[in-house]
Amino acid sequence: MPKKNLTPTTPPRERAFLVGVEVHGQSHLLTLEDSLTELSLLCDTAGLEVVGELTQKMDRPNPVTFIGSGKVEELKALAEDSLAQVIVFDNELSPRHQRELEKHIGENVRILDRTAVILDIFAQHAHTSEGQLQVKLAQSEYFLPRLTGQWTHLARQAGGGAGRSGSVGGVGLRGPGETQLEVDRRAVRHEIAHLKDELEKVRARRMRHRLQRKRSRIPAVVLVGYTNAGKSTLLNRLAKSDIYVADHLFATLDPTTRRVELSGGYQAIFTDTVGFIQKLPTTLVAAFRATLEEIAEADLLLHVVDISHPNAMNQAEAVHETLEEIEAEHVPVITVLNKIDLLSDPAAARSALKHFPQAVAISARSGEGIGDLLGMLRSTLYETFTPILVRLPYQQGQLISLFHEFGQVERLEHGRKGVLIQGRIPGRLVAQFKPWQVKPGGKEKEEEE
Repeated sequence: MPKKNLTPTTPPRERAFLVGVEVHGQSHLLTLEDSLTELSLLCDTAGLEVVGELTQKMDRPNPVTFIGSGKVEELKALAEDSLAQVIVFDNELSPRHQRELEKHIGENVRILDRTAVILDIFAQHAHTSEGQLQVKLAQSEYFLPRLTGQWTHLARQAGGGAGRSGSVGGVGLRGPGETQLEVDRRAVRHEIAHLKDELEKVRARRMRHRLQRKRSRIPAVVLVGYTNAGKSTLLNRLAKSDIYVADHLFATLDPTTRRVELSGGYQAIFTDTVGFIQKLPTTLVAAFRATLEEIAEADLLLHVVDISHPNAMNQAEAVHETLEEIEAEHVPVITVLNKIDLLSDPAAARSALKHFPQAVAISARSGEGIGDLLGMLRSTLYETFTPILVRLPYQQGQLISLFHEFGQVERLEHGRKGVLIQGRIPGRLVAQFKPWQVKPGGKEKEEEE
């Protein structure tokens, strides 16, 4: 008898049907169609096969089912015809919306939203213990108000947490008169508190590392950008390293740091961070605070833009909005227009440079423009000086020394509470002096007691 082929086969992808809603008066960076295209890519990255989509424009969401009752019936029929197993909304749904939609559509079809898909992708791509902690916290906070006993399909996301009834956080005992749902909620709250404690330790450790880097006098550069803009490829090119690169959304999640040699014997520490995206879930922003603080504490940001993408400018705006959200808009920025090798007319990238105050066009893959970028990095980090007036307390001796070592002192006055210094410092150091900066028109001399 011929031997049977025992080679394992890849399980079929779950079939997903997409729903996009445009609410009058709500502005988004991408059009409804472009946002659904992005959601389709997210679903593909998460392991789902998109089998169709439905859109609706409305004045306000239905308080019960989010979409109109007629659309619900249409969606139910389309899901049945396409054999969809999952329905994914491009909008963030409230727990009530999800519960009511599941009732109307049927229990055989799960209802997810964009946030749930992004959380699932993050869960798949978090490889370090720190990344896994942050993802678990975001998942737990997202699922807590949605616990109904119907989320067992997402157990793998939460690492055996919110999806497993009665076992979250190792708590499975029920008190007198306590329902299983109450037990689950109590367990998830316990898990959230534990994860926050662990992440505070991570945050403290990162803070110590940042202080060590600052004492080393080597500037810190952080790469930011929309997901799949080419940040990891660029860091590989600059540092001559081999960070994992893939052509899909959120290919790299855990931050990676490398030392980069600039011209003239200068150096800088470069860190690659998680990619941004429009409608970035607030639970993720909060959970990734320890990682995102690397951005706010950087000496310089490299904002990598995929200039070959049709929505490049909108994606760049989404990054700017996220930087404001995490209070990092004060950090100097060099904009890197990447992937010019994919343009039919590379001159188009150079014409786009005028939209950014400090920008350079490159191809991280081919190396074109890298020399220009390195020159701009050296100039910004070591040669460009910013005028500043600060009053530094004597306890800030390290900053006083830093000003004298790297700055150009034009005026120096000692007072009872500190030293007033006026001069020029490298732009990368401005953020460190910002808390003690004397604003134009402010009082420069200490008042007489």
